[in-house]
Amino acid sequence: MDTKIRRPVSWTPQEEATGGRFIDRLDGFFHPIEKFVAFLSALCIFALMGVGVMQIVGRQVFGVPVYGYIDAVEMSISIFAFLAIAYCERLNGHVRMELAVGKMRGRLLWSTEIFGQLVALFVVAILIYYGWTHALRAYEYGDSTIDAEIPWWPSKMLVAFAFLVLWIRLWLNLLGYARLLINPDAAPIAVPLVADVKQLAEEEAAEAGALEQEKNEGSAAS
Repeated sequence: MDTKIRRPVSWTPQEEATGGRFIDRLDGFFHPIEKFVAFLSALCIFALMGVGVMQIVGRQVFGVPVYGYIDAVEMSISIFAFLAIAYCERLNGHVRMELAVGKMRGRLLWSTEIFGQLVALFVVAILIYYGWTHALRAYEYGDSTIDAEIPWWPSKMLVAFAFLVLWIRLWLNLLGYARLLINPDAAPIAVPLVADVKQLAEEEAAEAGALEQEKNEGSAAS
């Protein structure tokens, strides 16, 4: 999958008519929100690593473990497992089956992607609803962890919030695919694209420095 964000250098009248600039502005407005939410997820992971070190040092050296450590780990799973899900969708980092989609072109491809987005919107909407109601039940009943008795409802509400952010991202994807269905020759904006396998492998190798190392070895040999 192609993880690069493409934006046209100039806007043609046809692209303007199909809402290209409008979708690009929506994407540019919402992406910082996704980045901030993903940053919170990364910050939580870093903090959990620090608490883990304190747990090991405290237990092994001082014989005093961190109180409620296991409970905190259980609650943090919802944070770093779900908060960055929309950001990952924005960068097209989720695993997708592209055996059939990768061979499609033009309006057939965009109509198939629209169908997939509609299904995803329906599923995520259900997850938001039941995630929110489940969090409300945890709040009303005073559901908490067994050891430290930490309330569960904030962690469960974060799951519903994360799916809400993903739901908005899916709407932006749907607008982008609908625009391409109307104008297949337009520059793709705010949509995940199917990348060529060879191109993707070269990009990953370049990021890892393998191609540069191969060039240096070739220059040294010559």
